[in-house]
Amino acid sequence: MIRCIVPILFVLSWMYPPLVHAQQGPVELGTIEQAVNVQRLNVRLSSPNPQAMGLLQRAFALHGGFEVRASGNVDFEITVVPNERQAELIITSAGRELLRQQVSGTDWRDATLRAADTAVRRTLGIPGFFAGMVAFISDRTGHSEVYVSDMFFERPRQLTRDRALCLLPNLSPDGSRLLYTSYHRNGFPDIFSIDLRSNRRDVFASFRGLNTGAVHSPDGRQVAMILSGSGNSELYVSDAQGQNIRRLTRTAGLEADPTWSPDGRRLAFTSDEHGRPQIFTINADGTGMRRLPTNISRNCSEPNWNPVNADQIIFTAAIGREFELVLWEFSRNASRVLTQGTGDAVHPTWLRDGRHVIYTERTARYSRLMVLDTVTGRSVRLSPDSFNNASMATFAYPGL
Repeated sequence: MIRCIVPILFVLSWMYPPLVHAQQGPVELGTIEQAVNVQRLNVRLSSPNPQAMGLLQRAFALHGGFEVRASGNVDFEITVVPNERQAELIITSAGRELLRQQVSGTDWRDATLRAADTAVRRTLGIPGFFAGMVAFISDRTGHSEVYVSDMFFERPRQLTRDRALCLLPNLSPDGSRLLYTSYHRNGFPDIFSIDLRSNRRDVFASFRGLNTGAVHSPDGRQVAMILSGSGNSELYVSDAQGQNIRRLTRTAGLEADPTWSPDGRRLAFTSDEHGRPQIFTINADGTGMRRLPTNISRNCSEPNWNPVNADQIIFTAAIGREFELVLWEFSRNASRVLTQGTGDAVHPTWLRDGRHVIYTERTARYSRLMVLDTVTGRSVRLSPDSFNNASMATFAYPGL
């Protein structure tokens, strides 16, 4: 968390129309715009595989857009039949079969989750995130190290053994590569790249001064980062290999926390150019820098741009004696507080549906990862006790 700046689409494709239930029977409708506003659906889940059934129950309970019922009337019945690297998805409504589809995965478990994601898209009209991956920081070994895991922490893997301060992991869009900041080489922050297929680690940026905050663009071809080789922390952009570096900002303030717009044409970031940390945007060519009139706190940081709804940026703001998550909407030119409770809510990152956010819930005793449903306001714990002080999550949805 940066308390005073410590530098350290959506229109559904016609190919995937959602299935919507009516009182007279099942009806299949065409494209739905802004489907994130669809209300909660009642569903019944089934699978002949007990392990798959348990996984489905955990997944749909995490989502918030579904009410899982064992009996009674439901909008949809969702059945998943896994078999090695495939799973058959069957969706019925009012006794009528609406969809039967084979979904592939890396194994039966991954296929089950991808089938569940397909069910989310075909019923709620938004992408699912159950088969996604999350990278994060944990001190379970006594040192802050980088880990990567599935969304349900059944297959966690430790990526680093730096035995030094590690910060700000960021996954590439396809989940094949990770960037992070570490102090392990010389006591100063450098940016490193890890190939998650080979586990090879390379230095991505190691210039004089600060090297931190590296984030992939939505197409994975560019990286934004914060460098201070000029004597001040400024925003830079490079290609995916860390070459052809371009400087975007030239301010008297300190810049931090870059994030890309969904189309990759703009960035949002934190700057104390006006004396206190606030959220700014800038074009990817370095023009058009302006401050967002969030009008909610004198300390705003950690912006994260909604990947499917360019109208929204979520960020962290000091409100009262705590930090909360706040949603900025360009169309309303206004901010809205999303969290409220004991402890801080920090480090937000959107999931791929543009509805859910992973964030860090932080108190004096612990930090843990949570999932926030921005439609209902419901937060659910994600990281288990075995990952004490988990924080700074990043999300990706890997391909096959």
